[in-house]
Amino acid sequence: MRYRPFGSAGQAVSALTLSLGARDIARGPDAGRELVYSALEAGINSYRLCSADPVLAEVLGDALQHVDRKLVQVALTLGAGDGRRGSDRDFSAEGMTAAIDRTLHASRLGWFDLAILHEPAEHELPQTSLNALKALRATERVRLLGVSGEGEVMDAYVSTGAFDVLATPYHVNSPWQIRHRLRVAREQDMAIFVYDYFPESLDTAKKAASAHVEKKGFLGFGRPGGRSRKDPLAGAGTFAFLHQTNAWSAEAICLAYALTDPSVSSVLVEASDVERLNTLAVVPDRDMPPGLAAQIEMARIASVKAA
Repeated sequence: MRYRPFGSAGQAVSALTLSLGARDIARGPDAGRELVYSALEAGINSYRLCSADPVLAEVLGDALQHVDRKLVQVALTLGAGDGRRGSDRDFSAEGMTAAIDRTLHASRLGWFDLAILHEPAEHELPQTSLNALKALRATERVRLLGVSGEGEVMDAYVSTGAFDVLATPYHVNSPWQIRHRLRVAREQDMAIFVYDYFPESLDTAKKAASAHVEKKGFLGFGRPGGRSRKDPLAGAGTFAFLHQTNAWSAEAICLAYALTDPSVSSVLVEASDVERLNTLAVVPDRDMPPGLAAQIEMARIASVKAA
């Protein structure tokens, strides 16, 4: 596992962050703890609770109890409910304070390194809520504040200077708006976490070959997807190669690509079992095959022209 700087304190964070949700404890607390143990063995020291579910927090706390707290980074997602009462959206000062206190008590972690606000809408985060978060940070129950999402409202949240971390979707075919937002966040010294590195639009060879393909023009010219399937150049200029690279899965390529951006502190990953976790954990130590980065850029540029 490789590590990258995170936060002004100079903490080192693993290139992968394990996201933990209800699915990971659906088979019982032992299954959740086993997943965290495997992540620790793989060198992952960064974890995100996908909700303020106290059961989930307790499982993570139990698994980390024998690890020096200063050596692991734990993030809590706010505004996504607690997994029990269907309170999916709550960015009130009282609601977020209660969520942090409840999960800290259940996990016995002492503090959260990061609190991530999950996709707040434009008018969903009043000043009282920001003041409450600042108070929580002043008492060191939370060290850093982050915001996640992909809509245009994220530009406004980034520009406020109120957040230390931006969590955003980022993949081989991310639009220019996302790439511009990353650049602005870097200029403001925000740490960057990325997720959705392997979107559904690329998860099969068929989808990857037709993602953002230019529509058929007059007399059929100018359509990359117009070649016969038997044509050796079929799929040229698309992301079809993601599913045709020896010794690499399409997901591994997309994950490796996200890690090539030096501004990315960590990539949020999900693992339904230990086998999948171990498969993902080896990617940061692999170098992408020569020429693959160029193929990605050519396909990305072609998709922009076709849009």
